[in-house]
Amino acid sequence: MKFKSPLMAVLLLSLSGCAATIPDITTAEVTGRQVEFALSKHQTVPVIFENGLGGTFEYWTEIYPTIARDATALVYNRAGYGNSAAATTTRDGRHIIEELRGLLASQGLTPPYVLVGHSLGGLYMQWYARHHPQDVAALILVDSTHPAQLKGAGAIENWPLWVRLLFDMLTSATAEQELAALDLTGDEVLAAPPYSGGPIIVLSAAQPLEDTSELALDANQKRKDIAQLYPGAIQRWVDSGHVIPLEKPESIISAIREVLLTTQPNSTKPNAVTNKP
Repeated sequence: MKFKSPLMAVLLLSLSGCAATIPDITTAEVTGRQVEFALSKHQTVPVIFENGLGGTFEYWTEIYPTIARDATALVYNRAGYGNSAAATTTRDGRHIIEELRGLLASQGLTPPYVLVGHSLGGLYMQWYARHHPQDVAALILVDSTHPAQLKGAGAIENWPLWVRLLFDMLTSATAEQELAALDLTGDEVLAAPPYSGGPIIVLSAAQPLEDTSELALDANQKRKDIAQLYPGAIQRWVDSGHVIPLEKPESIISAIREVLLTTQPNSTKPNAVTNKP
């Protein structure tokens, strides 16, 4: 199934779920709250995955097991998703990333990290990289939410009424809270200096470019613009809808392996390559 629109992806995947599962799932108490995650440990820079709006770590089922075979890797569910206990704090990037940092510290995962974020998870990883650049070895954005995603033509009031109604009916209170805090997170991302400390790969969904509605044109322009927020970023257009982790997981695996090669001791960075539609 192709998911060209981030909105439709959230709605449809909330109903369908994922057939595969993540291996070796566990829970641990972190700062008084239960957190669900899976972790593999090897002698590499840790790869940290962040889920999109309304999504659980099962979106990474085609990617995490492959990476975890020979790299340190962690997938987890944010507060209020899966078996992770809900939190009472604002569901913005600042609180979500501080909770993630607490989990990483509790599991003995020391920086720097390769950050991989899909959709809204990409916005959270942008927040992390800009506010804690010393913690980051590389940044991989997977059809990431733009910091200004809900500004201008993308504002919620411009969504079709039926989409707004379905979103309210099918998404959790936690997802609604994250959406409500998206502008705050985006503003804080743009207020901080761009991350430039390591490789940045932007994987963008090419199939939505075919849509010509006003809302889609705005979203697609922001897809094109997001790489411009990070000088030196490599943008690659993937023949996929929005949910690249399920539709074209090999593109993400390849990007992770590429940056892992550049983040190991005594390694050198490869020449940047651009791939535009």
